[in-house]
Parts: sequence; C-alpha cells; structure tokens
Amino acid sequence: MANFPASILQVFQEKLNENIIFNIVKVEGGTFQMGGNEYSWEKPIHEVKLDTFYIGQFPVTQEIWEAIMGENPSYFKGPKRPVENVSWEDAQVFLEKLNQKLDLKGARAYRLPTEAEWEFAARGGIYSQGFSYAGSENLEQVGWYGENSEVQTQPVGILQPNELGIYDMSGNVWEWCQDWWDRDNEYYEQCHKIGIVANPQGPEKGQYRVVRGGGWGYGASSCRVADRGHDTPAVRYGGFGLRLSRTAL
Repeated sequence: MANFPASILQVFQEKLNENIIFNIVKVEGGTFQMGGNEYSWEKPIHEVKLDTFYIGQFPVTQEIWEAIMGENPSYFKGPKRPVENVSWEDAQVFLEKLNQKLDLKGARAYRLPTEAEWEFAARGGIYSQGFSYAGSENLEQVGWYGENSEVQTQPVGILQPNELGIYDMSGNVWEWCQDWWDRDNEYYEQCHKIGIVANPQGPEKGQYRVVRGGGWGYGASSCRVADRGHDTPAVRYGGFGLRLSRTAL
C-alpha cells in the first residue's frame, strides 16, 4: 500500500448543484518511463515529460453523469458506482454539456486524459513508488477485478488510493482516454526513437480509442498501470467508463 504525505494531496472541488460535487487532484508535472514489458502492446518503454494537469480523484459516478445528461445508462445501478455502458462518443457529449454548465471553455475545459496523463497519474506521478497497480503490489488493496468484484462494479473510493490520493485507477471500470490507439505500436516506436517526448497526444488518426485500467470482469494483468486496451469510439459496454482531466493553467 502506498503511504502518501497528506501535504502533497491537492484536491479541488467542482459543484454541480446543492447535492453533487466532484473532486479533482492536481498532478505535478514530471518525467516518467511509460509502458511495460509484459505484452507487446506496452512496448517499447519510452520517456515522457508532462506538464502539470488535473485529474478526477474518482471515476465519473452515475450521479454525476445523470446530473449532466438526465439519464443513467449503467447496467449496475448505484449513484456512487462508476457510470458505465458509455462510449467514447457519449463521453464527448457529456464533456460538452458539463463544460457548458460550468461555463468552461478552451484550455480550461474538462476533457478526457491523454493516455500519458492517465498512466502518469496511475503510477503516482512524481511520488511514484513503482507499484504494478495504482497504489500497491497487491491488487486486492486497490482494485475491483474478476477475483473480488462479485461480477459487477463497486462504489468508488472504498479501496485504498494511490500515492496521489487517487482511487480506482486499477480495476472497477476501464476508462476512456483521449488518444487514438497506435496500431502495431507505431506511435510508441516513434516516441522511443525521439528520446524524451513532451505531452504526447497519441496518433493523429485511427480506428480505435484507448481504454486504461482494467475492470470488474478482468484478470489482474489487465489492471496493471502499464496495460493498455482499445475499442471503437461508438461501442458501449458495461465495463467502460471515464475519468475527467483538465489542463493546469
């Protein structure tokens, strides 16, 4: 389990209405080794430098989604459970309506995290202790997956957080990222050849979008911070959700 100093945890709140708020965590920029060695789609490991950004302390919950969209598409109902059964395209509609409600435009607007931002945050940012999962070497401590989920999502924030005080980045639901999937690892190869890549945005085009983090119906390997997944932008699945991100200005 990660023991993070309370002094490094910088949490900010957004209020949607009198009853519903969500938390975002400030992730100080830094450099890290992105990728892994377990599967071909994680290779090659390459160095990435990121500016400071914000990311949701929890996945987007059903009560937050419903407050913005007026409906709840999730299979496993519960206001504090992560919203799921949403596509990447659905996420874009949600983000547009959320930003309109909060009157946020341009670089100040909420968005999906880039794949690099997601992995850096999951690893614990500059406070990373090098765990395989987001906050521990023991997935049971930090993530809901096939062995402990009871074959369904679970309310967010029950298990232990990672080094940055962020919850549920390993397991519970896969989380959509902004990036296109890099077919045949061509983008990762290009990044590796460059040396240090600053704020990578992923390939310029593609057929699939990236998902990260594993989920309630998957094995432990899929919940590692280095593992990667992908699917078509229009697909809806009971294991796909999202987490908010925002550029730090």
